[in-house]
Amino acid sequence: MNTTSAAEPRLTSLSHGGGCGCKIAPGVLSEILKGTARLPVPPELLVGIETADDAAVYKLNEDQALIATTDFFMPIVDDPYDFGRIAATNAISDVYAMGGKPIMALALVGMPINVLSTTTIGRILEGGESVCKAAGIPIAGGHTIDSVEPIYGLVALGLVHPQRVKRNADARAGDVLVLGKPLGVGVLSAALKKEKLDAAGYERMIATTTRLNTPGPELAALPGVHALTDVTGFGLAGHALELARGAKLSLAIDWKMVPVLEGVRELASSGFVTGASGRNWAGYGEDVALPSGFADADKALLTDPQTSGGLLVSCTPDSVGQVLDVFRRHGFGQAAVIGEASAGGKARLTVR
Repeated sequence: MNTTSAAEPRLTSLSHGGGCGCKIAPGVLSEILKGTARLPVPPELLVGIETADDAAVYKLNEDQALIATTDFFMPIVDDPYDFGRIAATNAISDVYAMGGKPIMALALVGMPINVLSTTTIGRILEGGESVCKAAGIPIAGGHTIDSVEPIYGLVALGLVHPQRVKRNADARAGDVLVLGKPLGVGVLSAALKKEKLDAAGYERMIATTTRLNTPGPELAALPGVHALTDVTGFGLAGHALELARGAKLSLAIDWKMVPVLEGVRELASSGFVTGASGRNWAGYGEDVALPSGFADADKALLTDPQTSGGLLVSCTPDSVGQVLDVFRRHGFGQAAVIGEASAGGKARLTVR
């Protein structure tokens, strides 16, 4: 087999959808999973599938609980090393989103071995290994298959104290919402696939998607932090709605306060949006109230699938300063207060 990449196709040309934009639409996923609630649940399972949380959590003893999650997808970029880095960062994020620290990972690898060289496949794995090294964990094993489309990701395992588990369902009325990363990854990926993303835009995309959500454990240790989740394939609106439904609250987002990556609004206004954005809206749009005159580009950003997106924190108003301090110490300078939670009525999201 050829071990050079000179004649190989672009990685993104081999996938029908890249990154977290590959996710099954929320409405379809809900239909698929509706029967799984009947499965037996042991008392040690602190977090399962009941609230569409970021990871499963199983209590081992009074001081430790095991976090288990998996995430994988097709290429969102053409550089194999960057693809590996993004996929690994995204997978480990779910451990941080539960308030835990990762301890090890297993690699999930599906590759079209008659299309991609061993060199290219090796670079994908090296990218993932580099992120695991940065997170301080080993890749302790994994599984590989010959696949039509390139697929890479991780099973990520972590530990957390049982009393510091942060579910997405524990927000409280009066809480403030803080978002750790700016939006726009899906828009940038759409422009990249059409070869319309410049070098600066690509650099911004890689910088945000390979930044580990390391504030998670510190945020979980703050008494004023009630809920955590990360914003990924269902977009800000979708993951905010999961938080609202789990806690039986209504959320309001101040759109002007939501951080967005530089240049993204212009790209979205020019039509560079993913198909996943529209599928997201079709799946949950009836539970989102938009202000009059809300631009189509802003609606696309609200539902934009975020690969390796930021943490969404629900906390007391008097702990906001501490939350922002944690984010900034970890290099998340664009973290911002974007809204609040309130009681009453149907769980839904209002954008204002």
